[in-house]
Amino acid sequence: QVQLVASGGGLVQPGGSLTLSCAASGFTFSSHAMSWYRQAPGKERELVAVIFSIGSFTKFADSVKGRFTISRDNAKNTVYLQMNSLKPEDTAVYYCNCGVGPLNYWGKGTLVTVSS
Repeated sequence: QVQLVASGGGLVQPGGSLTLSCAASGFTFSSHAMSWYRQAPGKERELVAVIFSIGSFTKFADSVKGRFTISRDNAKNTVYLQMNSLKPEDTAVYYCNCGVGPLNYWGKGTLVTVSS
């Protein structure tokens, strides 16, 4: 079955950096787009970044453009989210996501807290 296991969250000071990882299994990772979403307290879940399977084309939410990078290692079935210049408003639970066939899969989420 499809499994997505996110890791790498934690507490970081404003201006700091953090890298999230999402290990995937149960499907042909290299053939699927992978996404990161986040949900801040009291807010709706929002798309942060997506990396497509073909050419590793990427897209980012306006709020993170220039600060976040998404990448993938198809040999390790892992997608990464490199987060730089973190702001308090980046505090959220970050979720890994992929669509396989008609179904949408989510990892359990990893908490990122940006605070001094």
